[in-house]
Amino acid sequence: MTHPTRQHFIVIGNPIAHSKSPEIHQAFAEQTKLDIQYRRQYCPDDPQSFQAVVDAFFNGGGVGANVTVPFKQQAYSLCAEQGGLSEHAKVAGAVNTLLLKDGKVYGDNTDGQGLVNHLRQLGWPLQDAKVAILGAGGASRGVILPLIEAGIGSLTVANRTPSKAQDMLEQLCTASPAIEQLKPTSCALEALTGDFDIIINATSIGLSNDKLPLDERLSCDYAYDMMYGRDLPFLTHFEQQGASVSEGYGMLIGQAALSFERWTGATVDTSKL
Repeated sequence: MTHPTRQHFIVIGNPIAHSKSPEIHQAFAEQTKLDIQYRRQYCPDDPQSFQAVVDAFFNGGGVGANVTVPFKQQAYSLCAEQGGLSEHAKVAGAVNTLLLKDGKVYGDNTDGQGLVNHLRQLGWPLQDAKVAILGAGGASRGVILPLIEAGIGSLTVANRTPSKAQDMLEQLCTASPAIEQLKPTSCALEALTGDFDIIINATSIGLSNDKLPLDERLSCDYAYDMMYGRDLPFLTHFEQQGASVSEGYGMLIGQAALSFERWTGATVDTSKL
C-alpha cells in the first residue's frame, strides 16, 4: 500500500542506532496529524559518503534531514558550496537541518534556538543574564548567537585550552555584529570564578573519572548540561550548591521541533512531550 501524502525524513549520523529523533518526530507527527516516516541513516565518516547519502535521499523524494555527529561541519560545507545557509548556520559553522529550497540543499542550525526555547520553558531568566559556557567546540559555537539574541547581558567562554576559546570568539565576532557588540570574554576552565546567573556545560567534562576542574569560588543560580540520559557530575556539583539544574534532553526536543517546523510548516507544543 502506498502513502502518496507521507513525508519522509532521516537523521544522518555515525554512530546512529542510539538516536531518539525518530520517536520524537513521530510524537510531533501524532500531535500535528501528519503522516511521516522518520528513520535513522548510518553513514561512513567521509565527505563522499555523506554527499551520496544526501543526494540519494533528496533525489528519492525526501523532504528533510537532520544531521548529527560527526557530519555537522560536512553539512555546512556542502550547503555553502551547493545551496544556501541560514544566518544561524553561517555563524555556527555547522548545520543540523537540511531541506530543499529552489531545488538546492539548504542548511539551518536549530541547536541554539532549541536550547533557548528550553531555557524559557524552564522559566530561567535570560534577559540581562550573566552567562558562562564551558567548552569551545561545535556545541558551544552553535548556541552563542541565539543566547545573545535572547538578550543575555554578558558571556564568558571557559575552555581547557583558553587560546581555542579566544580564537572561536574572534571568529564569531567577525561573523556576527550582535556577538561583536556584546564583547564576550574567554578564560581557562580552572580560572573561571565568581557568581553567574547561568552556567552551561557544552563539554563531556566529568564523565570519565577526572575531577571537575572548577574553581570552588565558582557559583550560579542555574546550571545546564547539554548532555542527557546519564549521571552528570557537572549538575550534581551545582545542585549541591543550591542551584536549579537541567540536563539537555529538552534542548534535543527543542531543536527537533524547529527542524520539524522548517520542513512541514507545523508548530509543535513541546511542553506536551
